[in-house]
Amino acid sequence: MLNITPDNKLTRLLVVGDRVLIKPTSPTDRTSSGLYLPPTVQEKEQVQRGTVIKVGPGYPIPVATEDEPWKQTEEKVKYMPLQAVEGDMALYLQRNAIEIEYENEQYVIVPQASILLLERSENLFD
Repeated sequence: MLNITPDNKLTRLLVVGDRVLIKPTSPTDRTSSGLYLPPTVQEKEQVQRGTVIKVGPGYPIPVATEDEPWKQTEEKVKYMPLQAVEGDMALYLQRNAIEIEYENEQYVIVPQASILLLERSENLFD
């Protein structure tokens, strides 16, 4: 598991919108029957897994219009938060992932809609 701390070097990164920054885990190099797979086959898998590192603010919600148009309004954008939380293990579609390298580390940026499954370390029903 990747250790996420407040003094993490990724604190300077801001993820935009409904996107999630994921650190991919190294895929298995064997099939269930014991055959070794070359790296090109592993990278072409449709579903990959990784640890959620950072999460964007979510989907923007339209601002409601007020009944009194002469009042000054603040342009504060509100967001509907995403389901993914930092530290979750995510299964995502590789075809929608954008691979990036930041400070010699490989990451992927994935839209929330491309995440198929989230595994959270705490119990959801407590």
